[in-house]
Amino acid sequence: MSTTAFPVNPELTAVAIGYKNRDVDLIADAVLPRIPTAMKFAYTKYSSTDAYTVPTTRVGRKSEPTMVDFGGTLINDECADWGLDDLVPNQEMEAWAAMPKPGTMVSPMAKSVSLLSGLIQLDREIRVASTVFNAANYLAGNQATLAGATQWSDFANSNPLDALLAALDVPLFRPNTIVLGQAGWTKLRQHPRLIQAANASAQTGGAITRQDLADLLEVKNVLIGAGFVNNARKGQAPVMSRVWGKHCGLLYISEDQANADQPTFGFTAQFGTRIAGDFPDPKAGLRGSNRIRVGESVKEVIAAQDAGYFFQNIIA
Repeated sequence: MSTTAFPVNPELTAVAIGYKNRDVDLIADAVLPRIPTAMKFAYTKYSSTDAYTVPTTRVGRKSEPTMVDFGGTLINDECADWGLDDLVPNQEMEAWAAMPKPGTMVSPMAKSVSLLSGLIQLDREIRVASTVFNAANYLAGNQATLAGATQWSDFANSNPLDALLAALDVPLFRPNTIVLGQAGWTKLRQHPRLIQAANASAQTGGAITRQDLADLLEVKNVLIGAGFVNNARKGQAPVMSRVWGKHCGLLYISEDQANADQPTFGFTAQFGTRIAGDFPDPKAGLRGSNRIRVGESVKEVIAAQDAGYFFQNIIA
């Protein structure tokens, strides 16, 4: 049964699903993995005290065992629709159909889908970055704001290795993923303390790799957000900035996040797949147009605040 109010074009949908922006490194799907859900979904959030407070387990010869009550809270939520439209005039399609084309040339409609898909992905990247790099989404004891000599851009006074190792021991679930913005990573990988530790020598020049950092911290993934966004209004000169700021998140991301018994810092509820389609718009253009629509239905969720640690302002 169709879940859309306009014709879905299988060829365009394939373009929408398969398109990846090659100019930037988008990490949203790795940071908050997608889980298929219904449009309206629910999940149970348990108190950490239920799993860590041990009641009396000794049972007398004729007594009843201690009764345990798990106080789970049912959280109801709903995916939101995110989409964009574009108009492709029929005269452009007619001109494209009439011209000689190399095998790699895509139609104006397919190109429109690719560009729309890139913007949909970038918008999601911004949402995830602003969610994960938000101190309000971490417990008060699971975060630190760096300033001055403690910032990791101060090579002479700061010690990011000690800070990261200590922070990894704070959450109830030891983080398995480090998330950094590109600017923070560029400075961090040149820090003398990390270079010395990675090479087991006194050298202070050069830089470490992501794998070096993962090995030093004993984590599975080091994710670097390298995307850019233009903050200027339409028609003004571009003002580019990094999507992921100068912060660092230590997250426990469960590979079994769909399992109710497996904690994860966060996830993305996804209804269906990204869609792309077109329908006639006879009022646009002298010869009419086709309206192209690309979108998806998702909701980013922070499910376990005690499964993460946040460093704010890691560099100056």
